[in-house]
Amino acid sequence: MKKRTAVEGGTEGKVGQLSSHADLNLLRTFLAVYRSGSFTAAAPLLGLSQPTVTAQIRALEQQTGRELFTRLPRGVEPMPLAHELAGQVSGPLDALAAVEAGGGPLSGHTAPVRLAGPSELLCVRVLPALASLVADGVQLRVTQGLTEPLLEELRSGRHDLVIATRRPRGRALASVPLADEEYVLVAAPAWARHGTDDVCGSLRDVPLVTYAEDLPIVRRYWRTVLGRQLTARPAVTVPNLYAVLSAVTAGAGYSVLPRSLCQEHLDSGRLALLHDPAEPPLNTLFLAQRPGADTNPDVVRVRDRLREAARGW
Repeated sequence: MKKRTAVEGGTEGKVGQLSSHADLNLLRTFLAVYRSGSFTAAAPLLGLSQPTVTAQIRALEQQTGRELFTRLPRGVEPMPLAHELAGQVSGPLDALAAVEAGGGPLSGHTAPVRLAGPSELLCVRVLPALASLVADGVQLRVTQGLTEPLLEELRSGRHDLVIATRRPRGRALASVPLADEEYVLVAAPAWARHGTDDVCGSLRDVPLVTYAEDLPIVRRYWRTVLGRQLTARPAVTVPNLYAVLSAVTAGAGYSVLPRSLCQEHLDSGRLALLHDPAEPPLNTLFLAQRPGADTNPDVVRVRDRLREAARGW
């Protein structure tokens, strides 16, 4: 691999030096690698073999006179020049892809907006917020899942927008804080007598319900709010937070849940708040966007509506 030869303050290797005859296929391959994070992941997205992807990136690097990616044991890391190049070509290439796929203004209609996020948040907050846009003609293709896989799929171009429970790493994805989600310790009213000042001791014999064996939400509550290490083991593990809510409401035990998911149950008395700390734990939600996605005006409409609605969450 040739060494970087640019001189500080010089012009060698800048994106502006890219040949005006640069092959669009090379740029498409570059963008797929940039977004997916590896030659291997980009290959099926492009319908190419991994060696072909590698050869095309080398050809583009020869045209720029600079390395675009640092090769890692698993995947690649974009160099500064790659970030600059992606910023310049992503919008035009995405717009061209939309036209080729039959979307965009030339076709008289826009492509569906591909939105993803946590299943409970999508159902409780997001879809109700977007209902009026759907009635106005916006098409949605909604995917539920965990943040890490969804962000990887966003990088590979599978989604336009992802609501994430953490800020995406790196500079390849633009993101903005969307809302703070509060978490609460709850149980059915029959267990409410256990919610004393000594929360840890009073819940020692109460069954714990959770969506994962490693108890990430409950452990965090114990650590950040109670200043203790959680020693309880789950009595029930279920696939998602909706199932946790159902089991806890039915009296199976206690859990820690997002307030947005269980507020209606608290208001109706079906659930009881076991602990009311002065500073409840908050988790910031982020809205991440695929580079170039805003060439679809409906993506912009959905993004802006979500940011507006989130002010009241």
